[in-house]
Amino acid sequence: MQHPSEKKLRVAGLERPATIRVDAWGIAHIAAESLEDLFLAQGFNAARDRLWQIDLWRKRGLGLLAGDFGPGYLAQDRVARRFLYRGDMDAEWSSYADDARMICTRFVEGINAWLDLIDAGAAALPPEFALMGTRPARWAPEDVVRIRTHGLAQNAASEAARAELVGRGRDQADRLRHHRHPGFDATKLPPELADPPPALFDIMKLATAPVSFGRERLAATLADAGRWSRVTELGIAPVDASDGSNSWAVHGSRTASGRPILASDPHRALTLPSLRYLVHLAAPGFDAVGAGEPCVPGISLGHNGAIAFGLTIFDADQEDIMVYETDGAERYRHRGGWERFERVEERIPVKGEADQAVTLAYSRHGAVLLEEPERKRAFALRSVWSEPGAAPYLASLTGMRARNLDEFRAALARWKAPAVNMTYAGLDGHVARLTAGYLPLRRNWNGVLPVPGDGGFEWQGNRPMADRAEDRDPPAGFVFTANECNLPADWDHARDPIGFEWSDEARSLRVREVLPGIAWHRLEDSMALQTDQVSVTARRAAAVVASLDRDGSPVRDADAARALLARWDHRLDRDSAAAALYEVWWSRHLKPGLVALATGDAREATLATPPHNQAVITLLEDAAAPLWRQAGGRAAFLGTTLAAAWRDCAARLGQDPAAWRWGDLHRMRFAHPLDPVGADPSWSVGPFPLGGGATTVMNATYRSDFAVSHGAAMRLVIDVGDWDRSRCINAPGQSGVAGDAQAGALAAAWAAGRYVPLAYSAPAVAAATRTILRLGPA
Repeated sequence: MQHPSEKKLRVAGLERPATIRVDAWGIAHIAAESLEDLFLAQGFNAARDRLWQIDLWRKRGLGLLAGDFGPGYLAQDRVARRFLYRGDMDAEWSSYADDARMICTRFVEGINAWLDLIDAGAAALPPEFALMGTRPARWAPEDVVRIRTHGLAQNAASEAARAELVGRGRDQADRLRHHRHPGFDATKLPPELADPPPALFDIMKLATAPVSFGRERLAATLADAGRWSRVTELGIAPVDASDGSNSWAVHGSRTASGRPILASDPHRALTLPSLRYLVHLAAPGFDAVGAGEPCVPGISLGHNGAIAFGLTIFDADQEDIMVYETDGAERYRHRGGWERFERVEERIPVKGEADQAVTLAYSRHGAVLLEEPERKRAFALRSVWSEPGAAPYLASLTGMRARNLDEFRAALARWKAPAVNMTYAGLDGHVARLTAGYLPLRRNWNGVLPVPGDGGFEWQGNRPMADRAEDRDPPAGFVFTANECNLPADWDHARDPIGFEWSDEARSLRVREVLPGIAWHRLEDSMALQTDQVSVTARRAAAVVASLDRDGSPVRDADAARALLARWDHRLDRDSAAAALYEVWWSRHLKPGLVALATGDAREATLATPPHNQAVITLLEDAAAPLWRQAGGRAAFLGTTLAAAWRDCAARLGQDPAAWRWGDLHRMRFAHPLDPVGADPSWSVGPFPLGGGATTVMNATYRSDFAVSHGAAMRLVIDVGDWDRSRCINAPGQSGVAGDAQAGALAAAWAAGRYVPLAYSAPAVAAATRTILRLGPA
């Protein structure tokens, strides 16, 4: 066994000694003598490993970017400040856990203690700060909870896009933009709601946008600061909606060991560093290991030695755009009378400029997005973000300490955002899938379009836990979720609307195919399924292509494309020629061609791009769809686009189809965020050729240039009971310190579909330890 290196550090605020053992894979195993010291040590470790990332997260969320980076970030700061939680802080703290205030206070004290070491010269400042000429800021406990805009509640942007498209008479374009399940009629839009200003869509997208860096943006002046309010200027390429996940739990009666197995792999933007962080937290009465966001204390998925828990997004509608009649000034109409907007004056620091005054307006429903005094109209957002206890994932502070299914289910009553499917497997023998999150009760509308804010469309509270669908110890012997609509088949969506915009069902269909066919499930089976590259969508699309005649198509190239697809097993393997052809056809020719048919100008095309994969395959299988008449028939359209894709592949990959490889196009480079502005090239990791795509269980969604952008950076497979056999991966690595050996240490293993051990017992942790940080009170 390798002898670990040791270092002693004095930490401000620590009451008793604590240790951080860093294992061979960069996972920190933190032990303390009390919960108070444990969460201080977690914050200290988060700053040690991820300071640039969490500092940027805090400044983005609080609207403090312009102070570091200049006027090009002023518009993003304005939007961020609109959505900060501004309600009752006592209600806020008590929502998450009885000791949430203490936990968050100690967590930020730990972050600040690391900053003390930097200020004293006892720890190094990450090199990103020197490159940008900035310094990390100190945290307050409220900073952890007030930020909401990373919470994955995105229906408002969809409402704005739908209203604009439908108002232009482009209902088919909206159906392409996002599949509707179940279907609904959006064409009966009142005239006063049918022309939302385009800026409304940009505001909602900007609110949830990551921080981007470019030389033009950094050089912006106050005169052109407004340019950076448009998301199209930020260099953020549109991709298929990919903030999904897979998770399943297999009952012990279906496993080779007789113990339950839980697997979970959240899909988010693939970034450097990863959006998730693996950590082991141990103190008297609590011992848990798993993943969370580095800016949030605790873990949101993992295990605690008694239960294992995973999650996926449950695509409930947690937002509504409210449209007000105003008096053109300070009042808006509500229930036959007038109410005044509340206005908050703030000043935003701007690098190189005087502080900029900003006025934020609020209605009874929430943040006012836009006012149009000349039209006596205003738009506001009713969102879960305004509710106490809606800081994303923070209710895990209670759930991660549950010891059985009943306790876990009770803990989920605290969870508000984002709406999730939680999977569960425990030593109590149970497996379950449960729904958590604030699910607004709408009694007289379905939530898919903006509505008047006059009092006629009000939420009637949160759906009680007893009225939610859940799956507990089913006869099949497993539960799973992949962001599909998993409401019961007889759910009355008209009476009880929960959501209509679910993720593409391709991953869930594949999981449903594979899990029942495994007689005795092993950990290796879950790892293989998490990295499975069979596309059910590709299988369906290839079947449509095979069924069509050749009339109207450019025969030579289209026939060659058909022949190659006919011999394919529908695996998006990185070495597959057919996979390359299919994905080039699907993303570069078929989908843009359909958008062009369904839209009439560039604005409409922007709103409809990229079209939803499930909407596209549904249209493809519908020979009678009216859109085909515009294309001269389905066969002709598909033949033309296939031929174009064949020629495109020849231009990109060479004239010999036998030499085409999907991985030659589809590559993942973990680019450092400062890559566009002079970061050392060694700070980035990769590129790696990848298989998979947006419709495979191994999600590897890509941009228009085929660069991979979204997927599961972090994967967990947990052996419930023999905990040290559990496996994990977190790409590109655990560290977020530029140039650190652990910053990219796991990327190659991740790209190859490999995993590393997730140590839990004291002997396993000791055997894996490479570095020990011994923390003592200052």
